[in-house]
Amino acid sequence: MRILVVEDEVDLARTLHTGLTAEGYSVDLAHDGRQGLWMARTGAYAAVVLDLMLPGLNGYKVCAQLRRESNATPILVLTAKNGEWDQTEALDTGADDYLAKPFSYLVLVARLRALVRRAAVVAPPVLAVGDLSLDIAARVCRRAGARVDLTPREFAVLELLARRAGQAVSKADLLYHAWPDDALDPNLVEARVSALRKKLDAPFHRQSLQTVRGIGYRLVDDRERG
Repeated sequence: MRILVVEDEVDLARTLHTGLTAEGYSVDLAHDGRQGLWMARTGAYAAVVLDLMLPGLNGYKVCAQLRRESNATPILVLTAKNGEWDQTEALDTGADDYLAKPFSYLVLVARLRALVRRAAVVAPPVLAVGDLSLDIAARVCRRAGARVDLTPREFAVLELLARRAGQAVSKADLLYHAWPDDALDPNLVEARVSALRKKLDAPFHRQSLQTVRGIGYRLVDDRERG
């Protein structure tokens, strides 16, 4: 079971990594908000431990962005701020639980277990556009029942298009979703869309990934054209 820890205090992050690994979890670390957002989007995590005061993108914004994208991964917020307003804001932006620093490690582990238990009863989201499906938790893509292997960037681009199926999605939005670390080159998107067409459309004689001139791309159910 994988846990993502997003914490810029390196010593604390290492301590959490050691402790949670000893509890049987597989632990990934991120040390700034943008990296944490990217990893939370592209990894199948049982839960995220998220600091609020992060460089690059603070924890409030990371949490809010994940919830806007319908990412339901449980989030346990850690922060040095212990005011009721800070706790309220963290919960209102989509966090599932809250611990103020310094915290009890035993309490943190117990709360993580509780979050994972509650999340286990909820089926992970599967996005479907025609016969194309994306299992968000497992990071698995299928077309007409056949598994299609995608890179993490390709999956991220396709995920946003699937979430907005039938709508034009700008290259800027796709850049921000798949390259949250300030990538500015739209050629990155064009290259991934070209690769997706070769994997998802060409082998199945489809044209589901459409170019919207002057804007970006759109994903549609084009089975009637197949």
